[in-house]
Amino acid sequence: MIRTVLAVIAGIIVGSIGIWLMEILGHSMYPYPAGLRPDDLEGFKAYVENLPFMGKFMVILGYALGALISGFVSTKIANNNTPVAAVSCGIIFLFFTIYNMIMLPTPAWFWVLGIAVWGLVLAGYKLALNKNMI
Repeated sequence: MIRTVLAVIAGIIVGSIGIWLMEILGHSMYPYPAGLRPDDLEGFKAYVENLPFMGKFMVILGYALGALISGFVSTKIANNNTPVAAVSCGIIFLFFTIYNMIMLPTPAWFWVLGIAVWGLVLAGYKLALNKNMI
C-alpha cells in the first residue's frame, strides 16, 4: 500500500516535469506577451484564446508525454503488475486538466483530446510491464 502511494507521488512528479518541459517548448514557440504578470488571469486567458492551433496542441502533447511517463514510472515503482498506480495518476491529472479547461478558454477539440489523452497512462503501464524495459 505504501509503495503504491509513493509510486503515485513519483508518477505525478515525473508526469508534471514532462508536461512542464513540453510547455516550455511551446512557450518558446509562442512566447507570452510582454508585460504579462503571473497573477494576471485575464491576460493569461487572452493569451490562451489567441494561441494558434499548434500552441494549444503543444499542451496536449505535454499531457501525452506526462501520461506516458507517469504511467510508466508509477508502475515500475509500485512493482505489483496492476494498473492501480498508473490509473490513479491518470485520474489525478484528469481532474487538474478539467479544472484548467474550465478556467481557460479552450475549444471543443481540446476538451476531447485533453480528456482522452490521460488514457495513455495505460500505455505507460504496459511499457513498464515489458521485461525488456528499464
